[in-house]
Amino acid sequence: MTSTTTDLREFIAGLPKAELHLHIEGTLEPELKFALARRNGIALEHATAEEVRASYDFDSLSSFLTVYYDSMRVLVTADDFYDLAMAYLTKAAGQNVRYAEIFFDPQAHTSRGVPFPTIIGGLRRALVDARRDLGIHGELILCFLRDFTAEHAMSTLMESLPYRDWILGVGLDSDERGNPPAKFAEVFARARAEGYLLTMHCDIDQEGTHEHIRQAVEDIRVDRIDHGSNAVERPELVEAIKERGLGLTCCPVSNGWVVDGMKGPEIVALLDAGIPVTINSDDPAYFGAYVAENYERLAADADLDRDQLVRLARNSFEVAWLSGREREQYLAEIAAYAG
Repeated sequence: MTSTTTDLREFIAGLPKAELHLHIEGTLEPELKFALARRNGIALEHATAEEVRASYDFDSLSSFLTVYYDSMRVLVTADDFYDLAMAYLTKAAGQNVRYAEIFFDPQAHTSRGVPFPTIIGGLRRALVDARRDLGIHGELILCFLRDFTAEHAMSTLMESLPYRDWILGVGLDSDERGNPPAKFAEVFARARAEGYLLTMHCDIDQEGTHEHIRQAVEDIRVDRIDHGSNAVERPELVEAIKERGLGLTCCPVSNGWVVDGMKGPEIVALLDAGIPVTINSDDPAYFGAYVAENYERLAADADLDRDQLVRLARNSFEVAWLSGREREQYLAEIAAYAG
């Protein structure tokens, strides 16, 4: 490793960051998976954490999701969700993530008998403790599973309303094939009416991806887009995103696990076009990279300099769903750090 690479890694480590695209279920490290399985009397297919990691051989979104959802069965009690969230928040705080907006997938748990209050109760308790003990501010975004029905999404939305003060917004994730944003138009309209902010996954290189981005931007009128870097292939989409002032939550390392490459050139092109691109870790326990490693690997892949890294970090706070005062405080931290 050259000294330049070492310096850049150290610079990234200390750079104040927000993470806006992080699935809490995707932070389930094999060691914690085994601990929760023992606690809940659940038999696992593999004998060691090393065997679990060795089994991660994804070549598409669907092959990843198969493993991802199966692993969730160890999450049963509120303490399980608490431990899951605290493990991520501790790791993130150590990488100087100052603020995190965290996706959770309640349908993946309620559909196997885990009550909604159990899920959100454990997650919320971790957010409160982490802010007090670790100095990291976290908020929750409820994601609907797009390969479930719109009716199921609507019932989950209704189930969330007693916890409205604990949930910042709603999103849409899981298998995009045959499940366009338009399928959930009524659900997202109701969510907006209830005061939720809106985001949607527009995954990389999916069938119909450009139309899905258009639907999210123009029809659903989301407040942010998750992934979405295929927009760079259509100038009209780039202009529509810029006109709306929307940010994109890109995940370079996870891109490289499910398609050919991290989409570094596309991310840089969007950044240069004036779109507030952000860098995030997505499902770091499965892809082997938390947010700092995503910055590092993108910097190496796309030959980013410090000014570009600072711009990415600033973007993460500028498109975060923060109050103006909090945003300015975090941006001041970046300015002080970058000099």
